[in-house]
Amino acid sequence: MSGHSKWATTKHKKAIIDGRRAKSFVKLVKAIEVAARTGGADLVGNPTLFDAVAKAKKNSMPADNIDRAIKRGAGLESGGADWQTIMYEGYGPGGVAILIECLSDNRNRAASEVRVAVTRNGGTMGDPGSVAYLFSRKGVVIANKTPAATEEKILEAVLDAGAEEVNDLGESFEIVSEAGDLVAVRTALQNAGIEYESAESSFLPSMSIPLDAEQATKVFSLIEAIEELDDVQNVYGNFDISDEVLASLE
Repeated sequence: MSGHSKWATTKHKKAIIDGRRAKSFVKLVKAIEVAARTGGADLVGNPTLFDAVAKAKKNSMPADNIDRAIKRGAGLESGGADWQTIMYEGYGPGGVAILIECLSDNRNRAASEVRVAVTRNGGTMGDPGSVAYLFSRKGVVIANKTPAATEEKILEAVLDAGAEEVNDLGESFEIVSEAGDLVAVRTALQNAGIEYESAESSFLPSMSIPLDAEQATKVFSLIEAIEELDDVQNVYGNFDISDEVLASLE
């Protein structure tokens, strides 16, 4: 199980630095509504909804908010918006490739706000396809290290379920698979009695650009500005930060 997902490791380090939740309640609600609209309101029969609800609970979203989002998405309650997935591409400081995933009910607003955030924070927008080829959609499960969740036990649980890599992130393990094997991998963990922190599809880069402290600070500022936008669900980048650079930023 060799190999390493630089982006997930870097995102983990970034979370330590800025101490912010990756998602606001608004973004979590959108994910739940879209999952319910696509696959129905039954958590057992809709694994995407199951994972979206689990993530909302991990972020302490009230149960009433979750229930209403499910009902709106499934058409059982009025008020659900027609969220559309939109991808934007661009470049950040140091030549870092940036992939921006939006859920929006207004394409013009999303495009305008993303462009302003990118250009005002040292980035440039790219044409469709200009950086997307540098990323692959993968399934990513994060499991915190515990006596029941050692690397050996995780490997034993997920190898036959389609896992491609198990990476040590310090306080947790990252299990990477093809996106289509995500449910099988997290189900294998559950069956083995191993709790996981999150399970979701993600865009991982095929290669990463190392950043020094100055470049890392600029890239973080760019990503944070993009993440502040309500239409933005996820921001992915092909950069890596060494432990030494991380220590200097802290």
